[in-house]
Amino acid sequence: MREAEYLSDSALWSGAVFIVIGANGRVGSDVASTLLNAGRPVTAVLHTSDSAAGWRERGAHTAVVDVRDRDDLREVFRTGTRAFLLNPNANVSSDTDREEHANVRSIVAALEGSGLEKVVAASTYGAQPGERCGDLNVLYDFEQALAAQPIPATIQRGAYYMSNWDGLLDAAKDGVLPTMLPGDMKIPMVAPADLGKAAARHLLEPPGDQDVHYVEGPDRYSPQDVADAFAAALGSPVKVEVIPRDQWIAVYRKLGFSAAAAESYARMTAVSVDSGFAMSEPFERGKTTLEDYVGALVAKSRGSHAALGE
Repeated sequence: MREAEYLSDSALWSGAVFIVIGANGRVGSDVASTLLNAGRPVTAVLHTSDSAAGWRERGAHTAVVDVRDRDDLREVFRTGTRAFLLNPNANVSSDTDREEHANVRSIVAALEGSGLEKVVAASTYGAQPGERCGDLNVLYDFEQALAAQPIPATIQRGAYYMSNWDGLLDAAKDGVLPTMLPGDMKIPMVAPADLGKAAARHLLEPPGDQDVHYVEGPDRYSPQDVADAFAAALGSPVKVEVIPRDQWIAVYRKLGFSAAAAESYARMTAVSVDSGFAMSEPFERGKTTLEDYVGALVAKSRGSHAALGE
């Protein structure tokens, strides 16, 4: 069944109303957009009202709520039947592990008494028990907390986001792609849009026992592949520059990370590299190639500069 047919199949519909946390984020926005484009009723949960009018123009309801306010969040959940759950990223200048664990506790607590019939939660490849290892631990704890409550939950573990390379566009324009990953190490990567589409499909499936789905792109890619994609899109050479492991914490600190966050992210990177990014079978493949993703990123950048008269 093609995706459009799947999303419009009335047998999968059952009158659900969808609540989407993180609707302004990379994945959440694609979950909400996919459902709206298929004619589904959506409430976009936003942290601020800045984009609320835009979502309402597209036909969504909006709710401006802090996920740490469990009572307000529960009231939003009560207006729907199914929800996409995403743990918002904490500001890197904070203790990110502590803040994101607090988010998880609040989101899960808000599910109690919500009346939801199903949830789909965003997680990550390599999620595992432990402490001070960033998303790998925080999202594992999220998964475990969802398993301990009664609402059927689908866990979607996503591969390394292609959007993690977005911030290196300017460096690539200067001919360099700095990375903490080995230059020739091929890892699973995925475009956020493909994660959003997959999550929307899972939201439409009948409620069942908790299950875990893995989603990655159509191929596995190395930093060298990323550099080559930037080079092709920019029309100029781009060289991979691997940052030695003993410099990782200093690099994170230079980027504005707190000491706690820098240590956590460095450990998460080390565990991911050493484990080969916990590649898993079976998995679902999205359609967006790295070349297409980077090409669109570069084209968008050029369009923005043209609009500004640069």
